[in-house]
Amino acid sequence: MYATPVRAQQSYRHEAFLWHQQSDFTDGMVPFIEDGLDAGEPVMVALVPDHATWVRDALGDRSAQVTFIDMTKLGRNPARIIPAWQEFLDRHAGGQPVRGIGEPIWPGRRREELLECQLHEALLNVAVDPEIPFWLICPYDVENLSSDVLEEARRSHPVLVEADSYQGSGTYGGRPHVDALFSTELDEPVTAPIEISFGPADIGGLEENVVTELRAIGLAAEPASRLATATHRLAVCSLSRGAAVGRVRLWRQPHAFVGEVFDDTVVHDLLLGRRVPFGEEHDGLWLANQLCDLVQLRSTASGTTVRVHAWQ
Repeated sequence: MYATPVRAQQSYRHEAFLWHQQSDFTDGMVPFIEDGLDAGEPVMVALVPDHATWVRDALGDRSAQVTFIDMTKLGRNPARIIPAWQEFLDRHAGGQPVRGIGEPIWPGRRREELLECQLHEALLNVAVDPEIPFWLICPYDVENLSSDVLEEARRSHPVLVEADSYQGSGTYGGRPHVDALFSTELDEPVTAPIEISFGPADIGGLEENVVTELRAIGLAAEPASRLATATHRLAVCSLSRGAAVGRVRLWRQPHAFVGEVFDDTVVHDLLLGRRVPFGEEHDGLWLANQLCDLVQLRSTASGTTVRVHAWQ
């Protein structure tokens, strides 16, 4: 299936691997890894633990040559995945081909997580320079993922691979699909949120105010502090982008505490918060991605919304 001469790989390749059973998975992933190792290519594998075990067992001693990452930890907040791939590519810079396997979507992920994973998969098509010889395969469990999730995989991957086929995706959306996902409004909260307006005059007291409100609705001290710090920094970024005023909303869901920052500015940088800050650069969205269980960024002509989540 992956018998293409490895030295012919001279550009970015992003493929969805649709598998049905364990034998499909190992028969597809293990030769892909071994071909890369035989060619001296660095290989990083980011899978859920059970699937990583299948791969390790099949590779045997050669598994020591592969960089394994637990995707349930790295991909807990999907916005952290692209920086991890970038770090791996930077570490092996020099024009040599690099291979990767990434599994951001697995059965049981929350709706909010799925939405961010799907945005992540689409963003990969604009985040990676098309001239970089990086071959990335994303496995999808056909038996245990919904048809909607599989259809979205076809929209975000130019190539689809199955046990007996290798073909281009007829529904691949490219950059317009990324833009559409990035500008899609988030669902409104099902309960009435607490609302706090902020501007330059009162930004200094916002963090303490948010902590107080989060503690009042039941969030423990440490996660409340993290969520409040992220919210405050996001509000500072709103003012830095030129917002005259902004709005914070806080609410509790059955599975999460949520903070939201909204302003009337427009963000055009699709990868905001997904690049490691350089030198003295300060990126509030980057900080939020490190502090929170999940971060959602959307921007439309009417303004920009960032939601931060603490799971309960």
